[in-house]
Amino acid sequence: MKDQTLAIHAGYDKDAQGTMAVPIYQTTAYEFRDAEHAANLFALKELGNIYTRLMNPTTDVFEKRFAALEGGVAAVGTASGMAAIFYAIANVAEAGDNIIVAKQVYGGTTTLTGHTIKRFGIETRYFDVNNPSEIEDLVDEKSKLILFESITNPSIDVADFDAIVSIANKHNILTCVDNTVATPMLCKPISLGCDIIVHSASKYTTGQGLAIGGIIVERDGLVKKIKGNSRYAHFNEPDESYHGLVYSDLPLPLFTLRVRLALLRDLGASPSPFNSWLYIQGLETLALRMKQHSSSALKIAGFLESHPRVKKVNYPGLASDKNHDLALKYFDGGYSGLLSFEVDGLDSAKAIANSTEIFKLVVNIGDSKSIITHPASTTHQQLSAQELMDAGVPAGLIRLSVGLEDTDDLIGDLTKALDA
Repeated sequence: MKDQTLAIHAGYDKDAQGTMAVPIYQTTAYEFRDAEHAANLFALKELGNIYTRLMNPTTDVFEKRFAALEGGVAAVGTASGMAAIFYAIANVAEAGDNIIVAKQVYGGTTTLTGHTIKRFGIETRYFDVNNPSEIEDLVDEKSKLILFESITNPSIDVADFDAIVSIANKHNILTCVDNTVATPMLCKPISLGCDIIVHSASKYTTGQGLAIGGIIVERDGLVKKIKGNSRYAHFNEPDESYHGLVYSDLPLPLFTLRVRLALLRDLGASPSPFNSWLYIQGLETLALRMKQHSSSALKIAGFLESHPRVKKVNYPGLASDKNHDLALKYFDGGYSGLLSFEVDGLDSAKAIANSTEIFKLVVNIGDSKSIITHPASTTHQQLSAQELMDAGVPAGLIRLSVGLEDTDDLIGDLTKALDA
């Protein structure tokens, strides 16, 4: 089935009532048939609902539907996009290990990988997403994950998937791609050879800024890369917390299963059933929205490129953009609604952000309402001057998340702010 059909139907078999809409199973726990049934579920001899911290029927539909859209084999929902990224790291790395992360990522990812993860004894090594060959010099026997974004936020660079995946496979390291900005409607990293996909479902998935959540998707056949791989010994050795279970021996998707059985079990950052239901509603219109977001963003990028106050526009849909060729190679149907542009310095950027009326000053993306953000003083404020430059976030950079309003109205709003 095509994406638009999958987004409406995948993962849901009608319940006993025959409801067309996916029900909200707003429950904490589930009744077992008998004591043996309960024991079998906890021992993984049978699969089924145990507790909503681990699984929930509404969340299950969301997970299956999202996995289908990404071309993956399984998915696990989380309480936020940051929880998804943390779980992807914690699922493979421990004290003494290292991960390799693109410098050009969301500010929260930078602080997680550059500061918080240190307290767990995990080292982060950074590479320039525009120069993926740097990864080669960062890899050693303790490297567990290469993490990057399909479209970087807010520098709006496009990752060279072929180059990164080639290096990762050469060293038998897992790749993890944050595909939040592109969404599976525009880019499918699994089809490009990537292993793990993460999303903030709080963005384009819900589409209206209604809920905080995340998701991790695993590609089919990942067990072949992990089984017998010394980098991932804990997948190949008995897990004493499950009576000696060896994940790589199971006939199930092992990466997301371990997130569910170990990390959700012990750390508990799971989505609420109501939020999962909201994401399901959002997925039904995601394809249509991404077309409009992309169309409007391209028109606005063209307007900004011609404005005398604008020094530079970052949007891969522009023929003049350095990432245009990569975008043509890896994206289909548009380039998302996120763009950034640079003006002359901090004061000018703040003044413009303060002057728009339709574009609201908000630190979010992917909303139906258009958003303007000054990253250097908000989402990336915690970074040093050098870190800001490395992340592609100069002081005069302004990020726009183009919503679903009339495009001419949005251009008029930006015109007033730029000409003020």
